[in-house]
Amino acid sequence: MITLLLLAAMPAAALDHSAWDTLLKKYVNAESRVDYKAWKASGDLAALDEYLSAVAGPWADSSPAETKSVLINAYNALTIRWILTHYPVESIWKTKKPFTQARHMVNGRATSLDAIETRLRTMGDPRIHAVLVCAARGCPPLRREAYVAERLEAQLEANTRDWLADPRLNVFDPKARVARVSSIFKWYGGDFPVLKAFLARYAPDGKGDFLESGKSKVEYLDYHWGLNDQGPSGEKYSGGLGFYLDYLRNR
Repeated sequence: MITLLLLAAMPAAALDHSAWDTLLKKYVNAESRVDYKAWKASGDLAALDEYLSAVAGPWADSSPAETKSVLINAYNALTIRWILTHYPVESIWKTKKPFTQARHMVNGRATSLDAIETRLRTMGDPRIHAVLVCAARGCPPLRREAYVAERLEAQLEANTRDWLADPRLNVFDPKARVARVSSIFKWYGGDFPVLKAFLARYAPDGKGDFLESGKSKVEYLDYHWGLNDQGPSGEKYSGGLGFYLDYLRNR
């Protein structure tokens, strides 16, 4: 009886992200594309499920950095697991209510991908938009390592810079004084109260300096919702009528 009471009083252990780190290095390439086909065919589904069972909790909530890193990893890992369940598929929007349904377990509670994102947004760090990957080609780069509390600041900085440096996702034209950036900056405009300053800070090689001096313009690129697959899945998925029908059916 005493042993049971002691065990109940013990704090939950901090999560070990090494298994998730290994999987990212194995199945994500330098272009941030995922080899879903190989992953689904391998025995590594079990490894992912074992990691997600630890995420399901409860886990230690010891510091803001630890909480933030776990939630980022949880969002990305749960998204990949959801895609693997349905693969092959052109887009996450081809699956049933991918973002709003509370079908996932995190820290002992049922939650949705949207709820995880909302909790991260309440932490007041706009860089989280540079690290959450919803399985789309228009998403920021999927980092080939797990986020960990002790290196989180450096990882957030690096991934934000990598995101803005990818010409498929963001384009800076100092000559025309125009930044053509991801629609994420439009959808979550409230998280970027001084958008031009943010873009100037993280743009590659000072290419965004023009945004902080004189007349400049920010435009938004169309978002590519096709699957971030290493294979052809999602390559031709467009933002046209097909996407809007999928969105209305599954939002």
